[in-house]
Amino acid sequence: MQDIVTSKKMENGIVVFWSEKDVKKSESFNFSELIDMKINALDLLERPKSYKVDTAAHRLIVKK
Repeated sequence: MQDIVTSKKMENGIVVFWSEKDVKKSESFNFSELIDMKINALDLLERPKSYKVDTAAHRLIVKK
């Protein structure tokens, strides 16, 4: 699981970014996926560092 460093709104969802060995990587999630995961899109945009991404499962997780 990777710590998200920033996020950006797209036309149909949100793309999240993280660093892996000094390489910036990204994965996008559409709004339907965010709703299914019970992720607040506005919160993800305003506080991206409060989330982690599991790229293998294509899921976002709120940090505790």
